[in-house]
Amino acid sequence: MNYRFVTSINKNEYDAFVQSSPYVNLLQSYDWALIKHNWKHIHTGVYKDEKLVGAGLVLIKELPLKMSMFYIPRGPILDFKDKELVRFYFEELKKEAKKYHCLFIKFDPMIHVNDYKSYEANDNKYKDTDLYLNIFKEIGAQHHGFTINIHESVQPRFISNVYNEEGWMDNLPKHTKRLIKDADKRNVRMICGNAELVDEFSRLVELTEERKHISLRNKEYFKLLMDTYKEDGVIFLACTNVYQLNEEASKKYEELMEEKSKTPENAKKKLRRLQDQLNSISKDMNEYKVILDEFGYEDQDIAIAGILSIKYGNTCDMLYAGMDKRFKKFMPQYKEYVENFKWAFDKGCIWSSMGGVEGTLDDGLTKFKDNFNPTINELIGEFDLPVNKMLYNLSQIAYKLLKK
Repeated sequence: MNYRFVTSINKNEYDAFVQSSPYVNLLQSYDWALIKHNWKHIHTGVYKDEKLVGAGLVLIKELPLKMSMFYIPRGPILDFKDKELVRFYFEELKKEAKKYHCLFIKFDPMIHVNDYKSYEANDNKYKDTDLYLNIFKEIGAQHHGFTINIHESVQPRFISNVYNEEGWMDNLPKHTKRLIKDADKRNVRMICGNAELVDEFSRLVELTEERKHISLRNKEYFKLLMDTYKEDGVIFLACTNVYQLNEEASKKYEELMEEKSKTPENAKKKLRRLQDQLNSISKDMNEYKVILDEFGYEDQDIAIAGILSIKYGNTCDMLYAGMDKRFKKFMPQYKEYVENFKWAFDKGCIWSSMGGVEGTLDDGLTKFKDNFNPTINELIGEFDLPVNKMLYNLSQIAYKLLKK
C-alpha cells in the first residue's frame, strides 16, 4: 500500500476534498477548528500514491491528569467501504493520539442508515449498515448503539433536512403556506445580512433562552461564525413595523364604525359581522399598544425573529434561531425558514439542515420542523476507539463529567 498519513494539510486542498465527498458537512470544514478555539486540533489526511483519499478535522480536549480525548465531529471523510483505508487511517491516528496521552478517539461519521419522512418512519436499515459496523468493529471501535434521544450523543443521530428537489416549495403543507400568508398580512419582511445583524440576532436568541430556560451561544460566538465563514454565513431577520400596522388598524376601525352607523338595525346579520370585525381589530390594536409602549411610537422596523446559517460546499446548516414570543401570532419563523431555504438553494446547496430532532419523532421540535416537509436523515451513530485500553473505562467517567 502506498498510503501516507499526515497531520497538516493545506486549507484549499483539504476543503476541496471534503466538499467533493458525499459525507461533506460543516463540522468537518477546515475552519471549524477556529470556531472550536477552546480545543486543540489537527487536520489529518491520508494520501494514496500522493493523492488525497481521506481527511479529518480532529479536535483535542484536555482531560484531568494530563490526559486527553480526540473527537472527529461528523467525520472522518473517506470511503468507509474501503476496509484497508479505514484501518490505515485509524491505526495512524492512534499513533498520533498516544503523543497527546489520548485515552480514546470519538467519532460519529455522516453515514446514513435510513432516510424517510417523519410520517413514514420505519426500521428498514440500509443494507450496508452491517458492513460499516463490522469494519469499525475490526479496528476496535465500540458502537454506542442506535440511540434515540438527542442527549445520548454528542451530535444528534436524527436530522431534519430539506432537500433541493424540484417543486419543494409546492410540496410545503397547506397550513404552512397559509401561515406564511398570515405573516405577509402582518407585513413581516425579511432582512438578509452578515456580521452587521449580529447584535439584533443575539437579542432574539437571549429572549429564546429566557423563554425556554436553555443556554445557547453569545454575541461573540455568533460574530466569530460570521467573521470566519464570511459570505458563506448569513443571518435572516424577520421584521415588522407595528406603528404602520396600528395606523392601518385604526383607519380600518374608523371605516367599520362608520359603516356600522349607516347600517339599518334590521340588518342584524351584517351588524354581527361588522361587530366581529371590530372586536378582532380592537384586540389587535390592544396588542399593538403593548408593543408600542415598550418599543416607542415611531415609524420603525422591529426584528421579531432570526436565523443564523452557514453554507459549506453544497450544504447549508441552520445553526441557531431566536424569536420574540410577543410576536408569535405574526408567524415570522415560517416565512424566514422558507427564505433561508431559498438562499441556500440559490447558492447551489443540495440540502439545508434544520438540525437534530428526537428519534421518537413525536417531540415539539420535530412537529415544528415537519411544517417544511423535511426528510429525516438517520445516521449510524457514535463510536469510541480506545487508545489506552486499561484506562478507557475510567475515561468514560471523566468524559461524562466533561460533557456535563
